[in-house]
Amino acid sequence: MSIFDNLFKEIGIDLGTANSLVYQKNRGLVLNEPTVAAVNNKTMEILAVGEKAKKMLGRTPEHISVIRPLVNGVISDFDMTQELLRQFIKRLSGENSLWGVRRAVLSVPDDLTEVERKSVEDAAEQAGCAKVHLMSAPMAVAIGAGLPVDEPTASLIVDIGGGTTDIAVISLGGTVICKTLKIGGDRFNEDIMKFVRDEFHLAIGEPTSEFAKIAVGSAIPLDEKLDIAIRGMDLSTGLPKEVLIKNSQVRVAIAKSLRSIVDSIKEIIESAPPELVGDMLKQGIYISGGGALLRGIDRLIERETFVETKIVDDPLTASVRGLGFVIENFDHHKRFLSNPLRPLEISL
Repeated sequence: MSIFDNLFKEIGIDLGTANSLVYQKNRGLVLNEPTVAAVNNKTMEILAVGEKAKKMLGRTPEHISVIRPLVNGVISDFDMTQELLRQFIKRLSGENSLWGVRRAVLSVPDDLTEVERKSVEDAAEQAGCAKVHLMSAPMAVAIGAGLPVDEPTASLIVDIGGGTTDIAVISLGGTVICKTLKIGGDRFNEDIMKFVRDEFHLAIGEPTSEFAKIAVGSAIPLDEKLDIAIRGMDLSTGLPKEVLIKNSQVRVAIAKSLRSIVDSIKEIIESAPPELVGDMLKQGIYISGGGALLRGIDRLIERETFVETKIVDDPLTASVRGLGFVIENFDHHKRFLSNPLRPLEISL
C-alpha cells in the first residue's frame, strides 16, 4: 500500500437502514456500525453515532433524540445521514487526515427514484467524498457471493435487510427484473412488539423485540423447543413484568411479513423469461442480509418455490464485499454501476 492510498482513500459503503458497513481499498472491511445517531435537541450537537447511539434507544431523556436517518432504504433525514457518513469517514483515518475520500461506491435498493438516488449522492459528497457512484444492492451481493454475474445465466438474489427486501434476477451484468419490498428485519421487530402487546398485554421496546427475534425466531417449525424471557411494562398496571415467549409465538408474529416476501419471490420467478427460470432451477436462489440468519428461512423459500435455496457465505457482509471487489478493481467493475460515470470524471 502506497502513501497515496492513505491520501486518496477509495471506499465502498453499504448504507443500510439498520447497519452501515465500510470497505476501504487495500484495508478491507474497516467499519460495521448501526445506522443510528443520537442528537441533543437543545444544542443540535451529535452525541453519538453507531453502536453507542443504538444503546441509547428507548433510554433517553426528553432533550436527546435517537434517530434512524434511513427508513426503508430511503434517506428520511438528509442532514443526519450526512453527519453520520462524515463521522464514519472521519474514523477511517482520524481527525488529522489531510485528504478526504477520492471515490466512494454506495449500494442502494433497485427501485429508488432519481430524487432518492440524488439525495444519497449529495449526502456522501457533502460528507467528504469527491466522487460518488451507486450500485444496485442485489448486484453488489451477487458480486460479493462470487456468482457468475457476467454470464448469460440467471442469479436470483433475495437480500433481506433491516428496512427492505430486494429481490432481483441478474444476468449478463445487469438486472433483468427486480422488486423491492418495504419489509425487513425492522418489520419483524414491529410484528413481535405488536404480538406481545396483544397476547401478553406487555409493552416492549425495539431492542427487546430484536433480542427475542434473534434468540428464538424462526421461519418454520423447529424440532427443538425454544423460549426466552422478555421484560417490559404491564399495560394493565404500568408496572414491570416478565413473560416467557416461545419460538412458535415469534413465528406466528412474523408469519404475515414472511408470506409477503415469499409471494414476491414467486412473482419475480413467474415474471422472468422462461430461459432464465430454467437457469434458476439449476443455479438456485441466494439469500443475503440480516434476514438470512432467521432460522429455516432458506427451507421455507425452497419449500414454497421448489427451487434450491442457499444462504450466501457471511450474509451480513456480502454486499460490502461486492463493493470491495469494485473498489479494488474499479476500471474492470465500473460497468456494473447503476449511475453512469460523469463525462468529465478524471481517474487520478
